[in-house]
Amino acid sequence: MDILPASFVQDARDLAKGEREAVNYDSFSVGLNLLSQGVKANHPVIMVPGVISTGLESWGTTNSSRQYFRKRLWGSWSMMRALVLDKESWKRHIMLDKYTGLDPPGGIKLRAAQGFDAADFFITGYWIWNKILENLATIGYDPTNSFTAAYDWRLSYSNLEVRDQYFTRLKMYIEMAQKVSDKKVVLISHSMGSQVLFYFFHWVAAESGGRGGDDWVDKHVDSWINISGCMLGALKGLPAVLSGEMKDTAQLNAFAVYGLEKFLSREERAEIFRAMPGISSMLPIGGNVIWGNSTWAPDDLPGQNVSFGPFLNFKTQNGSSQAKNMTVEESLSYLMDVTEPWYEDQVRASYSHGVAHTTAEVEANEKDPRKWINPLESRLPLAPNLKVYCFYGIGKPTERSYFYKKSDNPLSSLNATIDTMLTQDNIDHGVVLGEGDGTVNLISVGYMCNKGWNMHRYNPAGVKVKVYEMPHEPERFSPRGGPNTGDHVDILGRSSLNDLILRVAAGRGDDVAENVVSDIRKYADRVEIREEPEYL
Repeated sequence: MDILPASFVQDARDLAKGEREAVNYDSFSVGLNLLSQGVKANHPVIMVPGVISTGLESWGTTNSSRQYFRKRLWGSWSMMRALVLDKESWKRHIMLDKYTGLDPPGGIKLRAAQGFDAADFFITGYWIWNKILENLATIGYDPTNSFTAAYDWRLSYSNLEVRDQYFTRLKMYIEMAQKVSDKKVVLISHSMGSQVLFYFFHWVAAESGGRGGDDWVDKHVDSWINISGCMLGALKGLPAVLSGEMKDTAQLNAFAVYGLEKFLSREERAEIFRAMPGISSMLPIGGNVIWGNSTWAPDDLPGQNVSFGPFLNFKTQNGSSQAKNMTVEESLSYLMDVTEPWYEDQVRASYSHGVAHTTAEVEANEKDPRKWINPLESRLPLAPNLKVYCFYGIGKPTERSYFYKKSDNPLSSLNATIDTMLTQDNIDHGVVLGEGDGTVNLISVGYMCNKGWNMHRYNPAGVKVKVYEMPHEPERFSPRGGPNTGDHVDILGRSSLNDLILRVAAGRGDDVAENVVSDIRKYADRVEIREEPEYL
């Protein structure tokens, strides 16, 4: 730590302290309260985290890697130290090979740290899951009936299996947990973890994947608890890979983001994010049908000066606009046009962002792994007994669209950046804010849960989906919102969320009531995706 600037160390300590305080209230109280009502451990629990709580540690043993052996190079002091002492070396370690999307040549090898117990665990991220672990333990969970399935979130989903056999291992974890306990498993996912799990449901049934057959999920999984799942992507994922923008990218780990902003230029950040194809799984899904056209969006509010439909806006100067305003669909095309061919190849080979309007299309997509992260092009598993619980925060302003300007730095490889000087109407420093949990938009966390999965083609087996929205009601003096926060990350420490998780794990999911207080159903009805006439 002696080599880090003093102001930096202080900032980092404040971050860590803030996070500890966020979950310092009422330790174990939710679990103790439920225990007194006779709620006890029942189903085995497997947790699939988001990026925030997965550390990446180095396992390479070549000369350049030995100094980092078993050290965490994301979201830890080791990362900051490496950034200060040898930035180029850190960049080489953290970026995947641009053409294969796998480990770079030269013996560099980063792997997801397993379990929640490493000594130098995250400055951030650890405390947040810790709340759930404390409460699970209180009603009788321990490492024999609760597991975490961490993954290297830099990899595209298909490469998670190619390099780490991640989905094969997850399948075996679930089968073992069920065999030992003789009970079906409850899966808990957060943020990007929900997209990973949705992909897994397709992979595990497919002949080209886990070969479990269409009834595997029904036989092995009791419930899926989907917390803050960015099912239709996160809009802010696009500015991150387009121009290295970092405002509020807390789902990537607040401490890591702080280091990237402090030590790296925007160009370097964009390059790093592009060389992590997993992050591009969070590019927005559904195009203009979901996110709006050049004049209108389904979540526009009455009297709003700037529509959410145009996603990347260019301000007019001297009467002429620098460039055409772009919808989400056009912005994705623009991203592919201005980035290197290797990036476009990685994204197009791994993901798909469209909408399937017929059952026939959806069924055909079961054979196309690129469609498996997209719930608008593929379906829930054929598991009539599965229960899905969508728990997410609402009421925290969330990035919805942007004002860009042409880059005025002649040396920059980026041709546009956010116009941070622009603040007027509902534009705040070049960012237009809409509804969500501070990180993911309401339409992304809520559309499938409230509307999409009620349509036959996306849920042919009639899986039951319950939605419980959690309004963001932060305590004034708590830096992270306290027990009633609806923030994308901090919600994991929220008392009512912990209560609901324990009930589902204990086999009391029927106790969970629906709670929808946002306008998500109104917005969802405005989206031009309709049930096919024969299923009305």
